[in-house]
Amino acid sequence: MATRHDERAAALSSHTTVAPRSAMNRPLVALYDNAPDFVREAAAPYVTLRSAAEAEAEPQGIRGVLSYSPRRPLDASVLGRFPNLQIVAHHGVGYDAVDANWCAAHGVVVTHTPDVLDAEVADLALGLLLATVRQIPQADRYLRAGQWATAPYPLTTSLQGREVGIFGLGRIGREIARRVAAFGVAVAYHNRRVLAELPYRYCASLSALAQTCDVLIVAVPATAQTRHAISADVLRALGPNGILVNVSRGSVVDEAALIAALRSGGILAAGLDVYEHEPTPDPAFATLSNTVLLPHVGSASLPTRRAMGQLVVDNLRAFFEGRGPLTPVPETPWPRR
Repeated sequence: MATRHDERAAALSSHTTVAPRSAMNRPLVALYDNAPDFVREAAAPYVTLRSAAEAEAEPQGIRGVLSYSPRRPLDASVLGRFPNLQIVAHHGVGYDAVDANWCAAHGVVVTHTPDVLDAEVADLALGLLLATVRQIPQADRYLRAGQWATAPYPLTTSLQGREVGIFGLGRIGREIARRVAAFGVAVAYHNRRVLAELPYRYCASLSALAQTCDVLIVAVPATAQTRHAISADVLRALGPNGILVNVSRGSVVDEAALIAALRSGGILAAGLDVYEHEPTPDPAFATLSNTVLLPHVGSASLPTRRAMGQLVVDNLRAFFEGRGPLTPVPETPWPRR
């Protein structure tokens, strides 16, 4: 099945009459922080990449920024150094590392990479859920340590008979819901609005969702409104049989409250792919036997990362060739309002 990016890429190809520019005429684009060779190679015919240090040393010529998992926020203190900046092309569907409001106020377009990673992240969310429910990593360690010869692995809880609540039924949330439903498990959700076209049960508040479900999967973007939305009260509502899975952003969860709930038995377990402080999450998580921890790898397969990188390049290419960005974020729509 063709994805939206496939359709956009086909449209870009069918309408493109502009040959790759000569090296001297390619727009200069600052790269934060780094990017794999396949992204650099895809970008090379259309833009000239400069490292962050090179760009900041000669900021006048920079017309774009390629934001590839930046280690520092791209806010006014960084982006404001480039007086001729026109576009920030971000690698990822979540773009909380980029100050999109500052960009909007200064006429800078921001793009991201929706659609191409939705299925991959949803697959990972289901894998993380199953690993947490059935204690798959713990059982693996048990076998490797030779303990099976001494006694069978203890019985675990089950996914069956549970109701899974999804906080955020956007692109990725919908893909997660489809997969959960295929397991024969009931699905409910909390969202900014009711999605009447979908068959899942709607809960009017996050607390109500946690109260009625015993699995809570987090799939919302990081915003001021979602910061620490998974609070001590929400975890208390989830209860001692509850399981939390987070594949969105670490800032959505009050990690101190989560650690306390995991230690005390306030909830049963947690499966986490994201953390408030990356790449050095709170070391307390690693001391807990009722956690499954991944190093933010939701979209980290080679095919998906290639597709994401290509969409970043396609946005830069389309913009600088005069057709406008392919996937602008809502704060910087195109055409400009």
